[in-house]
Amino acid sequence: MIVGKQKPLDEIWDMIKGYHKVLIFGCNTCVAVCHEGGNKEAEIMASLLRMKAKQEGVAMEIRNGGIERQCEHEFFDSAIEQIEWADAVLSIACGAGIQFTAEKWPKKAILPGLNTTFIGVVDRPGMFTERCAMCGDCILHLTGGLCPIARCSKSLFHGPCGGSSGGKCEISKEVDCIWDMIVRKKIEEGRLEDLSKIKPVKDWRTSRDGGPRKSVRADLLQ
Repeated sequence: MIVGKQKPLDEIWDMIKGYHKVLIFGCNTCVAVCHEGGNKEAEIMASLLRMKAKQEGVAMEIRNGGIERQCEHEFFDSAIEQIEWADAVLSIACGAGIQFTAEKWPKKAILPGLNTTFIGVVDRPGMFTERCAMCGDCILHLTGGLCPIARCSKSLFHGPCGGSSGGKCEISKEVDCIWDMIVRKKIEEGRLEDLSKIKPVKDWRTSRDGGPRKSVRADLLQ
């Protein structure tokens, strides 16, 4: 899931205070799971901003709504009227959803209400931790399903640094050294030799040549 964090209310207010009709627009998939961007969060944020507008003496109408996903065309049909009504839409989706909405309404102000942080998992209710850095060259089959790019503080690709000690990262005794975990897992699997198969680290300077990455399934194109 994509994890995000709502921007501070004062920062959001600075973005919207020049508009008269504002829609707080939720996304009910990833960022709703982390309780930052769904319909419920849109309703709460709208209430807070209405109080802020009243305190500041600003005449502003604020509505709230949302759709299942802001990254797919098909879900927008139910929200067209709401979006057309607004002078500005404060999207509390991830960065992809915000941009997708902005592309569909190029003449309307589409504003970000969230900071997108990482792809992660729900460790337990209220705790979300990073698992994937979207590097595009997955080696999890060699590292026991544990990602050194996302989970090492230095994103080290071929083993631990000299600062790890007792299975912990040098940045904090609360942070496990992922390479210690990887080696132990491979020993348990009886496949320690897999670690000698890891590919040379990619050249991050050139991995984005050609603009934004794209994935195409020709069999699904219409």
